[in-house]
Amino acid sequence: MRSGNPSLTNNTFKSYAGSADASDQMTIQGTVNKTFILLVFIIISAIFTWTQYFAGQNVSPYITIGVIGSLIVALVTIFVKRMAPVLSPIYAMLEGLVIGGVSAIYESQFQGITFMAVSLTFSILLGLLLIYKSGLIKVTHNFRLGVAAATLGVLLTYLLNLILGFFGIQVPFIHETGTLGIIVSIVIVFIAALNLVLDFDFIERGAELGAPKYMEWYGAFGIMVTLVWLYLEILRLLYKVLANRN
Repeated sequence: MRSGNPSLTNNTFKSYAGSADASDQMTIQGTVNKTFILLVFIIISAIFTWTQYFAGQNVSPYITIGVIGSLIVALVTIFVKRMAPVLSPIYAMLEGLVIGGVSAIYESQFQGITFMAVSLTFSILLGLLLIYKSGLIKVTHNFRLGVAAATLGVLLTYLLNLILGFFGIQVPFIHETGTLGIIVSIVIVFIAALNLVLDFDFIERGAELGAPKYMEWYGAFGIMVTLVWLYLEILRLLYKVLANRN
């Protein structure tokens, strides 16, 4: 049993089970609070690059710093979970640089696309949370494996596209705005959304197992990893749809 989210693998919380006192254990509400805090950090950082772009500044350096920096911080956080209370806000700020810059670039081409992407992202988040809590989605062993395999496939495809890009070659349909390109983006958005369900499940398990309090930050960090991915994929999908219409 595993999550497609690399930060929330099968043993993420099991190794911490019962290791904390009752007064110092992870809770779902605590994780939710930390998630909102990280969202605030992302928004603040995103507003910075957004305003810089529309002020006529080149935001490419900020986006590059955000991409590389967030990747490094994420890897350190995954391997040194005790650092999550410190590194998670840093990760959120770095991702905010990317989100703000990328969103501004898309917004300059299609006015209102950012608002649509944000609205859809949080609608999916809340909708899946309600469906998960209602029990309509059963997080089974096969469900976990299926989502993990699909997520790995997407990540490997992006990695291949990155490598081939150095030779002027692109994987078909990833960036295309035609019908097949739109379908590919819809599938990727669907896979990203399913990862949220697995994140909910693993955070709930962590609270049940009595993981230490700092794991609330780690759980919030895991949600942010998926949420940022989902938002960027929705933004890409909307761009393809709008570009296809024109």
